[in-house]
Amino acid sequence: MNSYSSGRRPRRPRGEGRRRANHDRFRDRQEAVKTQKKTFWQRVAEFFGNGGEKRKTSPQPRNGSQPSRPARKPERIEVSSPRLYVGNLSFDATESDLFELFNGVGHVQNAEVVSYRHNQRSKGFAFVQMQTIDEAKRAVEELHDKEFLGRRLVVSGAKSDQHQVH
Repeated sequence: MNSYSSGRRPRRPRGEGRRRANHDRFRDRQEAVKTQKKTFWQRVAEFFGNGGEKRKTSPQPRNGSQPSRPARKPERIEVSSPRLYVGNLSFDATESDLFELFNGVGHVQNAEVVSYRHNQRSKGFAFVQMQTIDEAKRAVEELHDKEFLGRRLVVSGAKSDQHQVH
């Protein structure tokens, strides 16, 4: 306590609580931020044609997450082999889930969920090997855009080695 204070706080008028006083102070600070002078670079940008129009700033990603990017339509690949690509897969889906799902359409040879090496978490896509090309085509017709574990599947032919860019 300072030596020149009496030790008592000044009394507030009735109905005027501490919270309201802090709220007013905070509002004053917000108004001051809104009316700040433009920075040098803002003035330069305004001078060179960005003239006063406000650009919508994209929100900052939180918690180190990747900035959101526009969703892209998956490439539709012709079924030329019994190997199928299964995209937009739920992260909870297992190989046995896929095996059961695709076995309803035809005979499945192999189902492989692609996952990260360091933590074994699914990347959200998989490859399924059917017995024949005809079964693979039927699987694409029946299972593409079908809801599975809360997500709409993307089922198409897998790219072969000759299509891949290295």
